Amino acid sequence: MPLQLEAARQRLRLWTEPDIAAQRTLITERGEGMLRVGVGPRPWKGAFVSVGCVQRSERVAVIGVGILGASAGWNLSRHGAEVVFIDAGQPGEGVTNWSFSWVNASNKTGRRSYFDLNVAGMAAYRELAETIGPDSWWHPSGHLRWAGDTAAEAKLLETAELLASWDYWVEVCTGAEVRRRLEPALTVPGKTPVLFYPDEAWVHGRQLVGRLVDRAVESGAERRSGTAVCDIGVSADGSIRTVALSDGSSLDVDAVVNAAGPSASRVAGLIARHLPMRREPGAVTRIDCARVPVRRAMHAPHVEIRPDGDASVVLHSREIDALIDTGEEPAELARLLHESAKHVVPELGNSLIAQTRVAHRPIPADGFPSVGAVPSVPGYYEAVSHSGITLGPVIGRLLASEILSGKRDEMLADFRPERFPQ
Repeated sequence: MPLQLEAARQRLRLWTEPDIAAQRTLITERGEGMLRVGVGPRPWKGAFVSVGCVQRSERVAVIGVGILGASAGWNLSRHGAEVVFIDAGQPGEGVTNWSFSWVNASNKTGRRSYFDLNVAGMAAYRELAETIGPDSWWHPSGHLRWAGDTAAEAKLLETAELLASWDYWVEVCTGAEVRRRLEPALTVPGKTPVLFYPDEAWVHGRQLVGRLVDRAVESGAERRSGTAVCDIGVSADGSIRTVALSDGSSLDVDAVVNAAGPSASRVAGLIARHLPMRREPGAVTRIDCARVPVRRAMHAPHVEIRPDGDASVVLHSREIDALIDTGEEPAELARLLHESAKHVVPELGNSLIAQTRVAHRPIPADGFPSVGAVPSVPGYYEAVSHSGITLGPVIGRLLASEILSGKRDEMLADFRPERFPQ
């Protein structure tokens, strides 16, 4: 075993051994160059939030029907609210459908409260799969990550230590073990350290959105697809009262949820609110495969790869994203992604590029979600976030609880909309 990997093993043991006294399960398994170190799955108290006592019946317009809007609308509708889903396109066909769709908290270590929110999102997914059925949208197969140079490897192992200290399950493997036990189609070098996160997953976002919206409609929700919101009316006291649509219709409502993704700033402007957003376009490519050669999401050097059903694979790369503003055509971005992927999974060389899209990620200016009520406009709520796939189920539940009960959950304290000055 390489000295760097062995040193990481020793440090990870120091981080996790105290958890034995806390009656958690510590895993330390050796085998052909692999080390498994981590704390086994445990309940996450913040994930399963009850809506509690509903103060009054509400008619809520959910603007934008990606994963955040669908989850909020489904939670509202199943607890008695009258929900109207409004989307300029079709449910789940926007950014949600053009996301890497990776459910994780391992990439969210910059702020502990944000990490905790994402862990809660992961736990909420497990409950959601039990509630509505996993079918073909839920794939809890774990996630792999490795680097291409020693400096990046050291940083990954440092992150693994931090995550283990936060009770997050991570396994440190070698490339040889990964090929033998997890992903035989990979070309990762045998002695390369690879992090495996067993509790992480990927989801088929469009299918999940469809399932949630269908469930909400069964509970009485209404769909307004192919029409945009062009105005939001308020009463004399400043509270939300109407929503005007581009098809000429107008809806009387008690509240609106701004889950409009990349268009969230425009929707906020309809109530004279400034919601600052980053501009971060991303290119995602789908390739068709006769046989999908990988089982789980992975971050390899230069490219991210995940399955996308029985005959498709999704590719993404931050390095390729950096070329978008240079004027590269989507077809060339797709070719570069495909070329990078073939170096990691040679079987993908026989696949064909099917679709490519440059999507704009809905990221508030400081990089963190904007979720909850805007006190200056009663009845107006935001659900705007990068990592919407991971956070969809937990934000949907927390926001529904806030709308129907009036109670603000502490889990969202760092992510309130009022942090942005007006």
